[in-house]
Amino acid sequence: MTLVASISRFAKIYVFSPEAFILCILLLLLYNSFLHVKPLLKFANRARVKLQLKLRGQYDVIPEQGETEVSEEHTKASWELRKENVAVFAIQGRRPHMEDRFNVVNDLEHTDTSIYGMFDGHGGEFAADFVEKTLFKSIMIRLLRASLADESCNISAILMEEMLIVDKQLLEICKETMEISGTTALVAMLHDNQLTVANVGDSRGVICDKNGKMIPLSFDHKPQLVKERNRIRQAGGFISFNGVWRVAGVLATSRALGDYPLKEKNLVIADPDIMTFDLNNLKPLFMILATDGLWDCFSNDEAVEYIKDRLNEPHFGAKSLVLQAYYRGSVDNISVMVVNFVANRTSLYRTPSR
Repeated sequence: MTLVASISRFAKIYVFSPEAFILCILLLLLYNSFLHVKPLLKFANRARVKLQLKLRGQYDVIPEQGETEVSEEHTKASWELRKENVAVFAIQGRRPHMEDRFNVVNDLEHTDTSIYGMFDGHGGEFAADFVEKTLFKSIMIRLLRASLADESCNISAILMEEMLIVDKQLLEICKETMEISGTTALVAMLHDNQLTVANVGDSRGVICDKNGKMIPLSFDHKPQLVKERNRIRQAGGFISFNGVWRVAGVLATSRALGDYPLKEKNLVIADPDIMTFDLNNLKPLFMILATDGLWDCFSNDEAVEYIKDRLNEPHFGAKSLVLQAYYRGSVDNISVMVVNFVANRTSLYRTPSR
């Protein structure tokens, strides 16, 4: 019997036999049960997120007003809110899932503070849900404690500290559950006629001043920016072009909350940029906070000009702006918040409290 024939006979009897196949399956199941196969699952989750970021669902129907849940493949989620001088409209658009979130707190009791937030999730909804709820709660607790203790508030410090704390909490959960979603965070706080804006990621805010001029409230954290690109390379990472510039070929924003796999190596960070504006000087007409589904189709100036002629609409132009972005071909979730300062003019520019 030749060597080749011997090897073939051995393989047929001991390698490709049904018994050997069943034994391999049993060993894999036991290995998974007792050792959890975390590296394999982590790899699978990363592959799933990368695929989700690349895939873009294509739909032809604008969501009907009032739809709030995704129950069928072609059902589109749309959210709307009108609360005093604030209006929000959001649609799932051409994406397979709705991952945008927002929150509004007008005139928080005992603090003379309003809080506005926009969160754009990626790789799943968990991070955006967690940050939206947890961050607003922690900020409000800090403000109320300072008010009850009759202490002055450093809004910039509160936003910086609470964003980093929430990111740390989120990462601890991610490590335990292998959750790999992330989210941008754009939060604007109005206190004593000072508007403080903290930004992590590529959601964006603009304001229209008393002269009708656009003033940016934030700047996107994009991987191709020199500062961000150098930081990523110093951390041992890379950026590559895949439709847009992406961190490690995956994420289109260089800063975010969550994103455990990329945060683990410091390729993505959660440090917010914070800017402060004196509304007594600006006397603004309105403010726009929106996820990048809008900014993919509108420049800052175009968005301001579009809303200026539509402040008298039921949603202060937010709904019109969202649908126009969809008509222009936006392939992302689109969420727009408009804060109409003209509608609240009588109480906005009062003397700051002491």
